[in-house]
Parts: sequence; structure tokens; C-alpha cells
Amino acid sequence: MDWEKGEGHPFTYFLYGAACSEVEINCLTGDHKNLRTDIVMDIGCSINPAVDIGQIEGAFVQGIGLYTMEELKYSPEGALYTRGPDQYKIPAVCDIPEQFSVSLLSASQNPYAIYASKGIGEAGLFLGCSVFFALRDAVTSVRNERGLKKTFALNSPLTAEQIRAGCADDFTEMMTNDESASSTRQAISV
Repeated sequence: MDWEKGEGHPFTYFLYGAACSEVEINCLTGDHKNLRTDIVMDIGCSINPAVDIGQIEGAFVQGIGLYTMEELKYSPEGALYTRGPDQYKIPAVCDIPEQFSVSLLSASQNPYAIYASKGIGEAGLFLGCSVFFALRDAVTSVRNERGLKKTFALNSPLTAEQIRAGCADDFTEMMTNDESASSTRQAISV
């Protein structure tokens, strides 16, 4: 790459991927099940497809944790409480999609790299957001069935607590009203 002229190929190891996930949520508990995920990755000419697919699968499961479980909690002073897997939930075998398919684009070539490959690393991590978006769509569907058209926020990680609250029923409404009343009482007492 010639940075002065702006010519060349500085990013020869970029790779691309897409994922589609199907989930099922339990509106009473907020728990969810990952039913199916299909992933397609462009990784160039794979030197060892078994290793590359393993990297993609492992990174994807890490992404499931990032987007749906690994909630960071801080003390009032700003110290991080959740510093490792002994202090927050991480993905387990039961979190892997029941049907899990990873495909590599076979015709993809990278003429600027060794053996026409690309750097795989942990790129599949970001594809874990497909589970987050599938969960968001499921919660939206539940809300639509209940006649709730008002916009709502779901943040990552989309934990069971957020899913349960997002499904909105009489119980979650009581909790929301209690929290609002408590906040109002605190504001008045200050």
C-alpha cells in the first residue's frame, strides 16, 4: 500500500459473513432457546476448512454471550463487579443453536495473500448479534399480539430479565408503575 498516493490494497485480509438465527422465547420467564442459525462466510481460499469452521462456530457462541448474557454491573463508585465467568453467565452447551450450519464461500479468492486465504480470527463474534435481533423480533411479535404498538428499548446484552420485561403484561406493568412511583417519591423527598 502506498499511503502517499492512496493506491494499493491495505486490507487484503478483510472477510465478510452473514448469519440468520431463529429463536423461541418464554414470555413468562424471559428465557430463550436458540433453534437454528445459518452462517455463510467469505474467508478466501480456506487452508483448513475444519479449523476455519471451528473458529467461526466458537466465535459465534462467544457472540451469543456478548449480545444476550454477559451483563456488566458496576458499583456506585464505578468499580466493575462482573469481572469474569464466575460473576456472570457465559454461553454453555445448551446455548448452541439446535441446528447450526456454517458454510464457506468456495469460489472466493484473495490474490493478495498467502494461498489466497483471509484472516479468520474471531470474525464470527459479531454474527452473534443475529440472535439478539431474532430475540428483538420475537419480543416485538409478542407485544404486537398484545396490542402494544408503542416503541420500546431493548439493550445489549438482551438478558432474560429484559426479554421478560419487554413482553409486557399486567405483572411487568405493575413493576413499571411501582418503579415510577418510587422514582417520583425519591425525587420529591430530595
